[in-house]
This record gives sequence, structure tokens and C-alpha cells, in this order.
Amino acid sequence: MSSSKKTLITIVGPTAIGKTSLSILIASYFNTEIISCDSRQFYKEMTIGTAVPEKEELAVVPHHFIQNRSIFEDYNVGAFERDALNVMDMLFEKHNIVVMVGGSGLYVKAVLEGLDDFPKIDPSVRLELKNIYENKGIIPLQQQLKKLDIESYNSISLDNPQRVIRALEICIGTNSPYSSFTGKAKKKRNFKSICIGLNGEREKIYERINSRVDLMIENGLLAEAQNLYSNKDLNALQTVGYKELFSFFEEKTTKDEAIQEIKKNTRRFAKRQLTWFNKDPSIYWFDFETDTSKILKKVEDVI
Repeated sequence: MSSSKKTLITIVGPTAIGKTSLSILIASYFNTEIISCDSRQFYKEMTIGTAVPEKEELAVVPHHFIQNRSIFEDYNVGAFERDALNVMDMLFEKHNIVVMVGGSGLYVKAVLEGLDDFPKIDPSVRLELKNIYENKGIIPLQQQLKKLDIESYNSISLDNPQRVIRALEICIGTNSPYSSFTGKAKKKRNFKSICIGLNGEREKIYERINSRVDLMIENGLLAEAQNLYSNKDLNALQTVGYKELFSFFEEKTTKDEAIQEIKKNTRRFAKRQLTWFNKDPSIYWFDFETDTSKILKKVEDVI
């Protein structure tokens, strides 16, 4: 089959909606492999808090980019774009269809369309923003972003200082919103792309999130976070589920407050994921409770 007939099926949607099980089902159906596009599941030291697929799930279908890095490595979206495209070239030699799954919108976009080009900014702008972050924390930066670029404020990961600083750096350095530079680049890819989105009623999504957090706590998230606490300043650990527990270890909150905070911040994260993916008119959306045979039928029709 020519490369133009090669197809990447991407499964997107908010956290805890059921993307993993759907991706395994679709990959099994097409007898293919999965590329994970979750920017926190790359790290081998983070298992429980990133909801890495179970060993049984990973055994059903070969997965790529699951726990293949260390939190001590610098790894970013540009490097992932390069690595994912290389792996896909290899996979497309033996499969006509490959499945990609993930909730990290920017990482999905990098693979499907390439990254946006941004103008060079005077390094002093970033230094000043980092200085604010180190001395006053992330909240003043989030508030500044809200004033300068509400669209980015609503769609980027506000818990990630790198993302917030990057967006602000562009806003301040160019005097234009960061969002005005995004969505411009569309690089030609040598595969066809189909995007399936899973969604559901807000209350049901929130229930699933709350249940998942309770399960993570039961499965030992506290011990996992405790083991990582000495490295809490690493970028990989500026992640919902860990930073709230770090506050508990520092006696800034109680254990129960930290757990409630994880649930609240995960719900906010899910909302931002939906804001991001809802901007893409090419996604075929399904309720997460839809019978998978209907989703498979849609995929086959589009292919």
C-alpha cells in the first residue's frame, strides 16, 4: 500500500474518559501498535499518578513512549515530534494503520501538524518571568496571562510553569497574544489522519476523575510521591497529583485537603483539554459510553 494510504487514528479527550481502553480495542481490531502521546507517561519514575496503562493492557498491544524516559532527562514537545515521526515511519513499514492516544493537546498537534514558529524573544524577558516564578510562585504569572491572552489562559496547562512562562514570554516580547501565533503551521505529513474524540456529560467526567484519584491513593500514590519528593523542582514533577502531595509533605495542607486539591486540579485540567480539542473541527466526537462497534464503523467508513 502506498504511503498516502497509511492512516494514523488518534484518540483524544479529557483525562479519565476511557481513551486507553478504546485505543487498545481499536489497535487490536486493526492488529497494529499504539503511540502514547501523554507527556507525563513518558517518565518511568511516575506510574500511579500518571495513570500508566496496566501491565495486562500493555501486554495486549505493543505500546511506544510509555515510561521510556527519566524525569532527570530534558525532554520536550519538539523532541517528541521528531521521535514519534521516526517510530511511525518504522511502524508504517509493517502496518497500514497506527493508533495514537493521548490527552496532551500540544503533543498531538506536533505529530499531526508540526509545531508553530515563534519569533525570537530577548532572553531577559524569560529571566524576569522565571524570577517572578521563583520568588512569588505561579499565581501572579497565571493572572498576567489571563490579562494578556485569555485564549491561551483557557487552553494551556496552567499548572505547568514552563508553558505559562513560554506563553507570557511571547505575549510580552511581541506585544501580541501567544495564541495569535498558534495554529498557523500545518506541515505536510505522509499519512492520512483520523481523530476520534471521547466526551461525556460534565458530571459523569467529574465522577470518573474523582473515582480515579481515590483509586490512585488506594494504589499507593502517597508512597510514589514521597519517593519523588527530593526532586520536586524538576519540570516533570510540576504535575497534578504530585505537587499537591508535596504541599502535604511540607505540612502546608492536610492529606484530605491535598486529595481534594488533586481532584479539583484534575477537573480543571480536563476542562482545558476539552477547550483545546474543541477548537479542532475535524475531530469525530463520541460519548464515552457509545458502543465501540459504532466508533469502529465510523473509522472504517472514513478510512
